[in-house]
Amino acid sequence: MIRYVAVGTGTVVPEGDRGMSAHFLEVGGRRVLLDCGPGTVQGLARHGLPWEELTDLCLTHFHPDHVGALPGLLFSLKHAAGPAREGRELTVRGPPGTAALFDRLASALGDFIVDPGFPVTIRESEPGGEEELGGGLRLRTHATPHTDESRALRLDAGEVAVGYTGDTGPEPGLESFFSDVGLLVAECSLTDDEVGENHLSPSRVARLARGAGPELLALTHIYPHVRRGHDVPALVRAAGWTGRVRVARDGWEHHLRTNTNARS
Repeated sequence: MIRYVAVGTGTVVPEGDRGMSAHFLEVGGRRVLLDCGPGTVQGLARHGLPWEELTDLCLTHFHPDHVGALPGLLFSLKHAAGPAREGRELTVRGPPGTAALFDRLASALGDFIVDPGFPVTIRESEPGGEEELGGGLRLRTHATPHTDESRALRLDAGEVAVGYTGDTGPEPGLESFFSDVGLLVAECSLTDDEVGENHLSPSRVARLARGAGPELLALTHIYPHVRRGHDVPALVRAAGWTGRVRVARDGWEHHLRTNTNARS
């Protein structure tokens, strides 16, 4: 089973009820955080998630709304996690440049970034990589047209899988990359007439979903004026997606089991 919880579903625009990008998965003893935008640590605590027992942190790219809470997370793990953290390694997986990011944060803020009192391993991989995380969980990555280093993530546990676009513009290869995932968490930043080449819009999300065929499409990273001014799932359906679709909110939880999704 994969347990998914939306921790931060907002954008770079601050909102009182939405943190910036962060998503939590729990599978077979692995507790995985995808991105770590501002508000992540408070969001993990607010929703009763075991932040002090994180085993893996996977980063999609280095924009502040996806990595801005890294110092706070590591500071909390060092000083506030207590016995739950003792001896527990944190593996950070990200694009090339992840180790340099941590080194620069350490130079600015202190050695706790790279030496918080427990083992921290940083693993960089090129897009297209595949890695076993443990607990029957496998991570795959795919390059996206957002920044030089940005990538989408797919996590498989046996016959069930979660896909996360991160931030991306249109990329035909993502359709096969996300093929048949149980849950596709897709950014849908702006409307079709506002969007540039480095983000998705309702018609672009619909095209991606039609090619991938997820059991459930969850929309995230929607700018507030779009979410408040439009029925975004209706726009995606009008663009040709006939499957299940919803807007994710902070704290929304979804469980995936073999051949069935138990809860939305």
